[in-house]
Amino acid sequence: MKRTRTLFAGLGAGLLLLLSACGGGGGGDPLASGGSAPAASDTIRVGSADFPENRLLAEIYSQALEKAGAKVERNFGIGSREVYFPGLTDGSIDLVPDYTGVLLQFIDKAAAETESQAVYTALQGKVPEPLTVLDQSAAENKDAVVVTAATAQQYGTSLENYGPACGQLVFGGPSEFQTRPDGLPGIAETYGCTFKEFKALDTGGPLTVTALKDGTVQAADLFTTDPTIEDEGFVVLEDPKSNFAAQNVVPLINKAKATPEVSAALNAVSAKLTTDGLIDLNRQLNSPDKPDVASVAKEWLASNDL
Repeated sequence: MKRTRTLFAGLGAGLLLLLSACGGGGGGDPLASGGSAPAASDTIRVGSADFPENRLLAEIYSQALEKAGAKVERNFGIGSREVYFPGLTDGSIDLVPDYTGVLLQFIDKAAAETESQAVYTALQGKVPEPLTVLDQSAAENKDAVVVTAATAQQYGTSLENYGPACGQLVFGGPSEFQTRPDGLPGIAETYGCTFKEFKALDTGGPLTVTALKDGTVQAADLFTTDPTIEDEGFVVLEDPKSNFAAQNVVPLINKAKATPEVSAALNAVSAKLTTDGLIDLNRQLNSPDKPDVASVAKEWLASNDL
């Protein structure tokens, strides 16, 4: 839902009081925030995964909340979902930007939904206490199997073409891709594609791009919003059987911190995010002058009247 500046102007006065009344997240041993205890009841601790786009989204969330009057603690670059999710459930982190399809499959490995709205609806019913998801955005960043133009010319542009040929190809990506339902197990089950070897690299980062460029790997897991794909002439292989479900950006938050004012601020961000916008933001982060996420986030919020 689209929000206006008037809404944000009125958030600050009551936000901290409402947060104080709600209390913090659940107890337990903090795992994903460096052993820290839950944030104070009037503070939202924002975490992120350890790749540039997610850090930037976390910073956008943080600045939007601060403009609405909230106290924010930042704990970015925690790691993969396998690392930060325990921190969300034990209350040592309050909020992260996440992606619907992979989050659903992390929670429910048997989840079969792939279409955007179906995934989001299923996710709303599966998110465990004390968590909830707010509005999903139109912005989508999917994992994808990416190859060079030369490999695509040799084997084809769809995962359906690869089958037995996968036994000749080395695949690169983050280590967790080996076990995630839509990672190597899903590709093998859906397309009969078992790669010759797996090399653990980074999460959609320079190690993966370099390995693909120099032939260390012939196929890799990259994000569809990565401008490097276009810049390097890589080919995203078609996924006609929807091994990769819709992956819309969504705030994953502790219910205790999701007051109406906080929810409104975050939902207003989601209403403005688009896939093309994410690609543009990633291109800015990759530019030669290497702007910091805070300045990119501030500019994006201003340009979107937030």
